[in-house]
Amino acid sequence: MESGEIRDSEKKRRRRCFILAVTAVVLLVIILAVVLGVTLSRGREEFKDTFMERCQKFKGYDCKRIWELFQQAYVNQDPCEVPPNAYDPLIAAAPLESSCNRLLFWSKTNDVVQGFARKNDCFQTVEETLLGSVLNSMTWCGKKGSNETLTTDCPGWLDCENNPPRSFWRRVSTAFGDAACGNVTAMLNGSITTPFDPKSIFGSIEVKRFKSPRVKNLNVVLVIQRNSVTNCTNPSLQNLVKELDKGISYSCLEVPRCEQLLSTFEEAYVGKDPCNFPDEANHLLFVENPFTHSCDKTMFWGDTKDLVHQFCKGRNHFVSLVNTPLGNIMDGLTWCDM
Repeated sequence: MESGEIRDSEKKRRRRCFILAVTAVVLLVIILAVVLGVTLSRGREEFKDTFMERCQKFKGYDCKRIWELFQQAYVNQDPCEVPPNAYDPLIAAAPLESSCNRLLFWSKTNDVVQGFARKNDCFQTVEETLLGSVLNSMTWCGKKGSNETLTTDCPGWLDCENNPPRSFWRRVSTAFGDAACGNVTAMLNGSITTPFDPKSIFGSIEVKRFKSPRVKNLNVVLVIQRNSVTNCTNPSLQNLVKELDKGISYSCLEVPRCEQLLSTFEEAYVGKDPCNFPDEANHLLFVENPFTHSCDKTMFWGDTKDLVHQFCKGRNHFVSLVNTPLGNIMDGLTWCDM
């Protein structure tokens, strides 16, 4: 074969390789686009499915209508230009009824307060309301020119003030604050230097919705760690008192985290003779976790355990020993050490 023919053959081979490479790249881009499209579509479907599933746990609501009103707040909108009042029709469709003595507010104690509320029917957080429940831990947004709900590439909480989730939680927290009545409880973080942050949702929105005489008392539960430098005399809590509407009384109780309670509990008996265990060994446990229920509510019993516990369970007018934190934790348990 002549040298010219060799060169032509080599050129043709290179051209074929180039065409094959370009074709492979195009196919790869198409496959990636299809996979991405399917993934995004599945994410949107999962978001709606979760929304509807959570909503349907609440009886008596038109969840399809609630979903439509929810979408109207942010679809086809700039994801940084969705103000809190965009959710007004949604709030109107699932209003928070005024609830006396049951509402539990919180700031920087999410992990503690949600676990506590789930185990105590006496209290309700905003995350346990219909709207709070369906959107808890969810991310969503829309974009101009689209009627879809997006779950990726949405602005973060601090990226812009009027992003869809941030505006929603500000709006539903306003409604939650308006629903407060009677005795209101707030669980704050005693492990930080400023338990009350006036810029938090609790400080900037919810506290300002507490109005006398509808709200009578604000009871702060300060969740503390052992050797914590923060207590109920913290200056930020004094600022909280100043924020309260005139006529609303205030109280504060320091409560240890469960890890601290367990540590104190174990210190009383670990390494001790189980047959030589004095009552005084539990002294510190009761000092750190005193009984705090109000006067006229204590109920004692004898040989009527099942009856009295069933009686107290459906009423918050009475408190038996097992309804106290320590009594509830240890009810039915047996323990010792060697």
